[in-house]
Amino acid sequence: MTVSPPPRSSPRPNPKALVKALRPKQWTKNVLIAAAPLFAFEISPLIALQVAIAFAAFAAVSSGFYLINDLMDVAADRLHPIKRHRPIAAGQVPIPLAWGMAVVLLAGGVAVGFAQAVPLGITLVAYGLLQVAYNYRLKRTIVLDVMCIAAGFVLRAVAGGCATGVILSPWFLLCISMLSLFFAIEKRKAELRWALMLEFGEGQRQGQPIQTRSVLLRYSMDLLSRMEGIVSSSAIVFYSLWSAGPQLQGAPTKWMLITVPFVLYGVFRYQLVSDPKEALRRREMGGKGAIATSERPEEMLLSDWAMLLTAAGWVVSTAAVLCLHRWGLVT
Repeated sequence: MTVSPPPRSSPRPNPKALVKALRPKQWTKNVLIAAAPLFAFEISPLIALQVAIAFAAFAAVSSGFYLINDLMDVAADRLHPIKRHRPIAAGQVPIPLAWGMAVVLLAGGVAVGFAQAVPLGITLVAYGLLQVAYNYRLKRTIVLDVMCIAAGFVLRAVAGGCATGVILSPWFLLCISMLSLFFAIEKRKAELRWALMLEFGEGQRQGQPIQTRSVLLRYSMDLLSRMEGIVSSSAIVFYSLWSAGPQLQGAPTKWMLITVPFVLYGVFRYQLVSDPKEALRRREMGGKGAIATSERPEEMLLSDWAMLLTAAGWVVSTAAVLCLHRWGLVT
């Protein structure tokens, strides 16, 4: 079996490839930074500015680690049918330039965080240490790998509180933790389905070497489905308890209970669009890249119109409750 040689780096960096290597689509995860003030009904121009600065700092740090991750996995990515098209693996971004960009982004992001608020800077450092531990060891350790992915989301939510000075509700933290675990488990399920499809389908027919995460060898769809059931149920319960109002140290008003159906539908819809049968059905109906997209949850959220409408419905209903509460019309 012959393996094609690794692509040569382009002598002139491609600006589009440089931006793509930063994975700007992944920055949508940083929207969680706004969750803490939003859930606490703390909204003002100053808070919006503080959230924007924290968003930029987290985007810089996370992009720096995406570059480092791609640099460390460049050999394996070149054997992957999708990841081999990443800019660094494809030779579109010179490796020395990628290292330099990573250092600048990491240092700049942490510096901005400490300049805004010391707790925010500490949160960014904690996120950095988590990424180092994940990339060097924990991404190959079953269960701890999904917990690390979830912890990255939770730290983004904590960063929102640190940047704005908003006190975080215990129910809020528990809900974010469970939802983050849910997305992390869904990501592993998608990766496992993709690996199985390559092993028994396209990869076997094409006679190509298949490189997947070693931790996937320890997982099964049955195990991941059981884990998913536990965390999705817990997330819905914790969100409902938070929505019940100040009596349970939750939302400022019990009227937030009207947003629970949006969360329920969002979880169920996500499970539908990430289901392998649904992915195959969409591909048969002409949905290009349906299975490939299911390996990247953040893209699935942005590409499904029903998920976008659900998110919009939650935002509108939350804004309505916030306004009515401020005007004294609901308690």
